[in-house]
Amino acid sequence: MTRIIEYRDALNEAMSEEMRRDERVFLLGEEVAEYDGAYKVSRGMLKEFGSRRIVDTPISESGFSGMAIGAAMIGLRPIVEFMSWSFSLVAADPILNNAPKMLYMSGGQYGCPIVFRGNDGAGGQLGSTHSWCVEGLFSNVPGLKMAIPAFPADAKGLLKSAIRDDDPVFFLESERLLAFSDEVPETEYVIPFGQALVRRPGTDCTLVSFGRPVHFCLEAAEELAKEGISCEVIDGRTIRPLDIDTIVASVKKTNYCVVVDQSWPFGSPGSEIASQVHQHCFDDLDNAVARVHSADVPTPYATELEQAYLPNTHRICEAVRATTYNA
Repeated sequence: MTRIIEYRDALNEAMSEEMRRDERVFLLGEEVAEYDGAYKVSRGMLKEFGSRRIVDTPISESGFSGMAIGAAMIGLRPIVEFMSWSFSLVAADPILNNAPKMLYMSGGQYGCPIVFRGNDGAGGQLGSTHSWCVEGLFSNVPGLKMAIPAFPADAKGLLKSAIRDDDPVFFLESERLLAFSDEVPETEYVIPFGQALVRRPGTDCTLVSFGRPVHFCLEAAEELAKEGISCEVIDGRTIRPLDIDTIVASVKKTNYCVVVDQSWPFGSPGSEIASQVHQHCFDDLDNAVARVHSADVPTPYATELEQAYLPNTHRICEAVRATTYNA
């Protein structure tokens, strides 16, 4: 059985269910308790779990991230909420230089079962310093896992897996998806990392994406279908680990590939995926892999410019037409 709920409520259910299951799990961050979360993701959790497990912190990402890493080292399972992943940059040392390396540096003595989660990417006129897509920066670091769910059911299933994982997990959400509603199972379930999902089957071109741009890809596929171009849309769901096998199987069928990534183009997850597709599918490709990214400029503030800056439906359609020689 399923029901229709918002993305934010799927996140809330995942955290609440895991906190009921495991008393070591707790949530901390700015405004997560008394205010019910800046985006109401933790609504009602303070009332159920109390202030020892739903912890309001000062505006000090470096401080509370470091504290949470220490808690994870002694056996707790913290969930750290960044109001925005843009703010995680001031916590780069603890979250990138400590958490992913802890097990290795301690010779296996100390793990770091911790989840860092929050809003990633352009949230709608937040300006360039509040609109970072951090996956291009952070996925480069070994020792961490990274999930970018596009749909509420995946947000819940992947977050439950993240909380149970013994490695640090970077969980990237989108403010623009928090109010998006879709079917979510009522029964207990988890979604393993490293398993991509074919969102829409197709025969003429493979579209690969993560997070919010998956929705742009589905819109583009619908538009291109009117022109007789059948696109297979793959939702990668996790970047670390990356399910390259599902992507390769699709490209071997369609012979064309367009990767859609909201990161900037240089050194991005999109460029890594394109490289791996070329490596594994060289003899199957009828054209080079195309990439659609956010423009290589700081995120604009103006609404129209921000929409043009993102890997939008129009730009994806143009890339597919050019790649499949239908321009």
